[in-house]
Amino acid sequence: MNVDIKYGKDGIQKVDIPDENLIGIFYPKDVQCGSPDDTINASIDDPIGYDSLEEFLKGGEDIVFIVNDGTRPTPTAKVLDALSKRMDLKKARYLIATGNHRDMTPEEYDFVFGKHYEYLKGRIICHNAKESECVYLGESKNGTPMEVNRIAVDADRLVIITSVEPHYFAGYTGGRKSFLPGVASFRTIEANHRMAMRKEAQALALEGNPVHEDMMDALEKVKGKMIFSIQIVMDRHQNIYKCASGELHAAFRKAVGWAEEVFCVPIPQKADVVISVAPYPMDVDLYQSQKALDNGKWALKEGGKIIMVAKCREGVGHATFLQQLSSSKDPKVVLENLNKEYKLGYHKAAKMAEIAVWADIWAVTDLDKKMISDANMTPFDSVADAMKAAFEQKPDAKVIILMDGSVTIPMVN
Repeated sequence: MNVDIKYGKDGIQKVDIPDENLIGIFYPKDVQCGSPDDTINASIDDPIGYDSLEEFLKGGEDIVFIVNDGTRPTPTAKVLDALSKRMDLKKARYLIATGNHRDMTPEEYDFVFGKHYEYLKGRIICHNAKESECVYLGESKNGTPMEVNRIAVDADRLVIITSVEPHYFAGYTGGRKSFLPGVASFRTIEANHRMAMRKEAQALALEGNPVHEDMMDALEKVKGKMIFSIQIVMDRHQNIYKCASGELHAAFRKAVGWAEEVFCVPIPQKADVVISVAPYPMDVDLYQSQKALDNGKWALKEGGKIIMVAKCREGVGHATFLQQLSSSKDPKVVLENLNKEYKLGYHKAAKMAEIAVWADIWAVTDLDKKMISDANMTPFDSVADAMKAAFEQKPDAKVIILMDGSVTIPMVN
């Protein structure tokens, strides 16, 4: 079967996989989507836990929106379209929840704000985890120092616009994640992400997940603050499937149920080879593209090969995790080194090294091949080259392709 695999924003990788070898090509599930405007408007008009958005905003003198950055597919501009019919958007400020990501590019600002960017840009603040003024709110139950951007802490009305899909160590994106790590200090993010090294921190896991619990504690520290959330679940084509608005936690729980409907995908069996694709915009760098690896592992047999397909348009991302991943040719030694000390990004190295202990990681990227090799991965120029090598080693290898590996959770029936 001839397969076209997306590579970067507009590129295609072509590969031919014999029908007898191909278990299947899997995407997030197809779901019925209505009009995006109707879906958003209906949700905002019937919020959970509030009479109305207008009632929520009444009396607000410092209204702050927290919105996702351009590495997320959240359709913020569509939500702003709906909100512009209900309020003067210039009466609010817009805090971009970058976490520890870099500032956005001009293209990303246009994507996030759409037609509203030109007249709102004077009211947009991009959170900087190392430089923004953050307020200390105390410690979480896990001992994480809770430091959050003063703009969010001082606001008398917070509106959070986000999207919900599986996350490889926080369980799910969305909800509380806009606050921590979204607008938290570097020290807080580093302490929180250290817990991603623990086995309880996995995709879909909320109960008992220390990373999720920490994020919830961050919101407990500002209990009583007026927060209205708009949380969207996308389908596999990045159309709007569902929208939950209103009280943050209740809306999040509702969105999680819809996200499971879309992103938890049944597979008949595990494969010898898994091709897991990080599609645009999740392919921005190796740091973000790693999510496709972590999700793909659930479809892979022990001793198999997982092929990450990610352009990595802006390079590596945080270099610290790559340095650790390259500290030894033995992934077990890498894990031992990582357990001695933690810096932000090491959890990425740990999750990748854990896979490298029991499987081969192959990579089709635009990154330097020696750098990839040094990091316990095998580089290839194309998916076709990688599959040729895989079939030379095991002609009867069974193959699974995850076309949106960054958010697809394969589950054996």
